[in-house]
Amino acid sequence: MSEPAAPDLASASTDDPFSTLNEAQRAAAEFGRRSGEGLVAGPLLIIAGAGTGKTGTLAARVARLVLAGHPAERLLLLTFSRRAAEEMGRRTRHIVTQVAGGASGSARLPWSGTFHGIANRLLREYAANVGLSPGFTVLDRGDAADLLDLARHDLGLSRLERRFPRKETCLDIYSRTVNAAAALEDVLTRWFPWCADWEAELRRLFRRYVELKQAGELLDYDDLLLYWYHLMQEQELADAVGGRFDHVLVDEYQDTNLLQAQIVRRLRPDGRGVTVVGDDAQSIYAFRSAEVENILEFPAQYTPPATVLRLEQNYRSTQPILDSANALMAEASRQYGKRLWSARPSAQKPRYVTVEDDSAQIDYVVRTVLATREAGVELRRQAVLFRNGHHSDGLELELIRRNIPYVKYGGLKFLEAAHVKDFLSLLRLGENPRNRVALFRVMQLLPGMGPANAERAFQWLATNEWRVAALAQFTPPPAAREDFPALVALLVELARPEASLVDAWQSQLELARRWYQPQLERLYAGAQARVGDLEQLEQIATRYPTRERFLSELTLDPPQASSDLAGAPLLDEDYLVLSTVHSAKGQEWESVFILNVADGNFPNEFATGDPVMIEEERRLLYVAMTRARSELHLLAPLRYHVPGQRRGGDRHVYGARSRFMTPAVLESFALRTHGSPVHGEGGTTRPSARVDVAGRLRERW
Repeated sequence: MSEPAAPDLASASTDDPFSTLNEAQRAAAEFGRRSGEGLVAGPLLIIAGAGTGKTGTLAARVARLVLAGHPAERLLLLTFSRRAAEEMGRRTRHIVTQVAGGASGSARLPWSGTFHGIANRLLREYAANVGLSPGFTVLDRGDAADLLDLARHDLGLSRLERRFPRKETCLDIYSRTVNAAAALEDVLTRWFPWCADWEAELRRLFRRYVELKQAGELLDYDDLLLYWYHLMQEQELADAVGGRFDHVLVDEYQDTNLLQAQIVRRLRPDGRGVTVVGDDAQSIYAFRSAEVENILEFPAQYTPPATVLRLEQNYRSTQPILDSANALMAEASRQYGKRLWSARPSAQKPRYVTVEDDSAQIDYVVRTVLATREAGVELRRQAVLFRNGHHSDGLELELIRRNIPYVKYGGLKFLEAAHVKDFLSLLRLGENPRNRVALFRVMQLLPGMGPANAERAFQWLATNEWRVAALAQFTPPPAAREDFPALVALLVELARPEASLVDAWQSQLELARRWYQPQLERLYAGAQARVGDLEQLEQIATRYPTRERFLSELTLDPPQASSDLAGAPLLDEDYLVLSTVHSAKGQEWESVFILNVADGNFPNEFATGDPVMIEEERRLLYVAMTRARSELHLLAPLRYHVPGQRRGGDRHVYGARSRFMTPAVLESFALRTHGSPVHGEGGTTRPSARVDVAGRLRERW
């Protein structure tokens, strides 16, 4: 028997491609009134519960706007991933083509993309208005951390007697301060108390970091939003940008930070034509400065308040799983009330399994996964979710021991691979010779060119007005002299003004790869596989009209490589999925296991004492539970073994039941217990003879 699926407008009838929408979805898609100007609508908030067909509904609304007469280029669609924007565009074009017939070119959405991607495009157009050069470079997070480290070194903070925070920590502090529009002191007190003593030094560091970025015409992720925000503070510029669009639509609004919400508000101060979609119950990214209050307060920021429509029919899970999720969220302190329901009845309740310890937890998961597989559910349709990445360590060892293939989400991103960063630094240097981070990385590819010589090369360029050809007169160290002229020739070629244009720049990728390949083979093991990554980059490049678009969009929304996966699962026809809950958002599986559902993990120990963070932890568990289609298992260990003890040691602490598992919530679960596996399973049974050791000891005295 086939399972119900979320509405797919791509399969709807030609007569009415909106026919598969349910009543609530249709109301959201058609919200507003027709007029000679198209579809006129006030501000709209669509609360889309988990699995309720959010993407299809938003795509249907975009299509309705196009069919009502709004040119596609006058619609601004803001998302949190390029993939989501592309999927929205694909569905929209299909609907419009069905209704209007002919080609779907008129429905292509040129202003559909991530907040950062749209900001990048607008800032290049309005660069002169905000004091930027149109050729600015966008730093990825790794390069931003490296530049911050250079600033740290310039100020002597890396040579202090006391340990100064690492560059990644400093960047986290900077980013949270900027995106939350908060005072540095407040951010340190709440999120980084162990760094509070360094407030004065951090303030100096961040000022130096900003100076280095401005001197090098560099913008990091946070700058893209900051510059867009400040652009919108000038009324004339805000009117010019906002006036380009008839409607502004925002996906996953619960994930916006304060800057993003204020940008949306400035685009349409009166709310006319603003549609935001999201689910306050899935707001789980506070560590990235997402602010749940943005969606909770959205209606009240307009006069009259925004209309709120709720999508509550779930197309993913069975009703018993939804009953558990509803019970969990019914106890939340502040939310948009909704009750998810499904047309998929089931007599099987989700399971709340009390296990003795981590060994018992692992044993239960592995046994149940294999039994479920034998019942016809492939491994890849099952997932094990956990609060933190290290919670799966013991399970991974057991999966390896039993030869069960698996993938684990949350690994390195494609662009974080050293050889890919090397190669892209060559292109970035051609785009912007002031890019200090790129120059340092490229120069140190050569033998003998350490940080000191790279700094000499940077200063040489600065004194020669950033003319790359001037490097021909620079004196490299002896070990680099043989390779240096070829590097200079390549950089001169990449820096030509016409080099970034469509007809020229893609052919230069091969030139860059030819120069880089000998360095790659000298520096890294597994050169053949790494060259394959570079060839993949060249394939990706063919989709971009200019070098700037390629570098910017690759930086802002990078692809993932197969090396993100743990092990080599594709050598097998099937594999189990392991994932953190944060990485699992937006995914679904037939059977889901959630590890360590106990206080200290759900909610996390660091949330204790903070009601706001406790509520986010509740939402995190809700997200994990609503990933399941048919089977859900919550595992609750009774005790946790203390790390660092000798082999076979039994020192442990007892786990407390999660405060989220109240009697009302537990009522929706089937309660089970599972003990530790018996050591030596498969051998002889324990004899029944008994020895009165205690009596013998007493007799001795």
